[in-house]
Amino acid sequence: MKMTNGETGRASAAPFALTVKRLAPGDITEAARWDAFVAECAGATFFHKAGWQKIVGEVFRHQSYFLYAERAGFIEGVLPLGHVKSLLFGNALVSLPFAVYGGVAASNSEAAEALEREAQSIAKQLEVDHLELRNLEPRHPEWPTQDLYVCFRKELAPEVEANMLAIPRKQRAMVRKGIKNGLRSEIDTTVDRFFALYADNVHRHGTPAMPKRYFEALLQVFGKDCEVLTAVDEGGRPLSSVLSFYFRDEVLPYYAGDDLSARDLAANDFKYWELMRRACERGIKVFDYGRSKQGTGSYSFKKNWGFEPQPLYYEYCLYKHDSIPQNNPNNAKYRLLIEAWRRMPIGLANWLGPFIVRNLG
Repeated sequence: MKMTNGETGRASAAPFALTVKRLAPGDITEAARWDAFVAECAGATFFHKAGWQKIVGEVFRHQSYFLYAERAGFIEGVLPLGHVKSLLFGNALVSLPFAVYGGVAASNSEAAEALEREAQSIAKQLEVDHLELRNLEPRHPEWPTQDLYVCFRKELAPEVEANMLAIPRKQRAMVRKGIKNGLRSEIDTTVDRFFALYADNVHRHGTPAMPKRYFEALLQVFGKDCEVLTAVDEGGRPLSSVLSFYFRDEVLPYYAGDDLSARDLAANDFKYWELMRRACERGIKVFDYGRSKQGTGSYSFKKNWGFEPQPLYYEYCLYKHDSIPQNNPNNAKYRLLIEAWRRMPIGLANWLGPFIVRNLG
């Protein structure tokens, strides 16, 4: 920008102006700067990490727009976005696809507002149906909000036994049943056992499975911050498995699967206790049970552990429709599809599923 002699004061301030930039895929240096900001930003989550750009782009083949606000060489805010376009499920710009949390993570309101303005500009350029921000806190009371989901988070006590005693009595009895049955937990170095249990589990519920390469990519991209724990019986047979994310002093069990026999042996209950026990022993302070739809079995299960639901603020800026899309199993129009999926051979379901789930986001 050209300056006249009378604008020298403004020119000297120019380097400190806030600018919004895009993280280039594969830029290791900028990704490291991005993650350093995320690690320190109070409003950031695991899903704000730069590694999700690789997941969204290379695994699911969606265009990503990872925006960051910078001033004087310092990042002040980030907003990861993915463009999910589907004939069946619509056209949306989302922060963040395949994540339970998203939206802006910023150190000040100026950066947050600048990032959201850029997101809306991109949304209009792409001619999407809507922009979706999966916020932990409300930001736009004037936007429609999806109130279908809640999250469950709880602080862990520093002592293992205190965490056991904090579990309500009936649920604690299920955990002790699993222990009495001789179950043990193992940390896996691959997703093989996890995926077999997960794919069978979601098939029984009538929903398509994520591709195995997605879980392999999670382990590869996030390294020690992504972990697979599997509960096995006395003979070493895998019964229940969970893939979890670690972020700062939190653990988030994110995907899980169980064998049909897991219920009788209390393997599912034992699995989550083992994750909690191990997390406590390594100094983790928060157990994030993740997102559940209200009124579901998952919702009730987490409440049985003594966790209280907390609202999530999924806010939508609508461009082409008057209401929020309902692309979830609770939508009545998907009931026949769910029943048909349950009857489909699992081999066919695992082959076909990735073509569907990539468009759900």
